[in-house]
Amino acid sequence: MEMNGNTILVTGGGTGIGRGLAEAFHKAGNKVIVTGRRKAPLDAVVAANPGMAAMTVDMADAGSIRAFAAAVTAQHPGLNAVLHNAGIMRPENFLADPVDPADAEATIATNLLGPIRLTAALLPHLRARRSAAIMTVSSGLAFVPLAMTPAYCATKAAIHSYSQSLRYQLRETSVRVFEIAPPYVQTELMGPDQASDPRAMPLAEFVSEAMKLIGANPDGGEILVERVKPLRFAEANGGYAGFFKHLNDSMH
Repeated sequence: MEMNGNTILVTGGGTGIGRGLAEAFHKAGNKVIVTGRRKAPLDAVVAANPGMAAMTVDMADAGSIRAFAAAVTAQHPGLNAVLHNAGIMRPENFLADPVDPADAEATIATNLLGPIRLTAALLPHLRARRSAAIMTVSSGLAFVPLAMTPAYCATKAAIHSYSQSLRYQLRETSVRVFEIAPPYVQTELMGPDQASDPRAMPLAEFVSEAMKLIGANPDGGEILVERVKPLRFAEANGGYAGFFKHLNDSMH
């Protein structure tokens, strides 16, 4: 994947990591289309970045994704990359009586089924491009889960596995597969306080480091900033049980 001259679709591009990466790709000389459920944040991104485009889509709705895929490829026939960033992260309480699975179901629909459905809808178009890329966003929590958000962590572990299989199956095509695994980053994913949490990596630092790594790995693979590596390699490095306990005790 070249770092400029692409037409890149960024889901969840109105806020947080999605907006940060969308703006970075835009500044690098790419045509960027940001998407999300809410129009207002997308309009704000486009207003701040002349030349960007915006479209709405509900990543939890299969019909909305099919219609969106047809519309975006018709309006932007040069589309050759998708960044699957849209996601939700909600706490779940297994001690409640009864346990309500609604948040888990919504998380799975958005974080896992959404990228799977959109990839399936876009693949025929992407495979026809001379050079194309699929970029998924997993998480350091794919490798060491945060117990308060079990469905979120499970979806990110699934995205990691899905990305590996996708990369292998597409290895002889023009499509390269990147998996971006962020650490804890200063966004509002879990509320406004996260954006200023000193334990989290500043968003601008994450985006800058991630973009350098994407540029240095044009054939795809895992994009791992330094701050996520303790999570990514916790199992391999030994002491996993202690690492898991420390992480969850510190974030409780």
